[in-house]
Amino acid sequence: MHFVDPSREVLAETLLAAGPDAATLCTGWRTQELAAHLFLRERNAGVGLGLILRAFARASDASTRKLAAKSSTADAYARLVEQFRSGPPALSPMRIKAVDESSNLIEYFVHTEDVRRATDRWAPRALDEEYSDALWSELVKRAAILYRGVDLGIVLVQPSGPRHVAKRAPVSVAIVGEPGELLMHAHGRTEHALVTFEGQPDAVALLQTAEVGL
Repeated sequence: MHFVDPSREVLAETLLAAGPDAATLCTGWRTQELAAHLFLRERNAGVGLGLILRAFARASDASTRKLAAKSSTADAYARLVEQFRSGPPALSPMRIKAVDESSNLIEYFVHTEDVRRATDRWAPRALDEEYSDALWSELVKRAAILYRGVDLGIVLVQPSGPRHVAKRAPVSVAIVGEPGELLMHAHGRTEHALVTFEGQPDAVALLQTAEVGL
């Protein structure tokens, strides 16, 4: 089952409900910057490269902030979000379902939660089991990269039993949570992820101060 299209819809609705000047968990970004980022990454190759290559990061940030500044009013912001909701342009590689799934499944989940969890009161969403399974599958593919900066072994564990060794080391910590919560932790939203830890106290303390995510 393809989950990206409904995830895009949920993200667009979340952005519209929040308005252009709401806080997010993305450092330095409010919702208008996040909406600009989501729109540009499907239409501007330089923005996409800026997420991967440091040399393009400054230009990518400048493009994002320029579009965000133009989208600071409620009407302009709503138009930007609706353009994002409409999907990538006809010739975009993201029109290919496999590319779309790989590029956007996790992206849309995490950014939806970036808006939802930036408020004082929030609760985790109840996710469809197949959707959770799809998130877990994508997390397993990239967990080693997301935890590469942690000087520990990392084991990701679902409460229902499935586990994945993301990184091997003499001392390990198990991170326990539902797939969505593990995703938030792995993407650096460590203070906003509902997870628990199993391991030696000093190892857990090290993990809690480590740089996690891209």
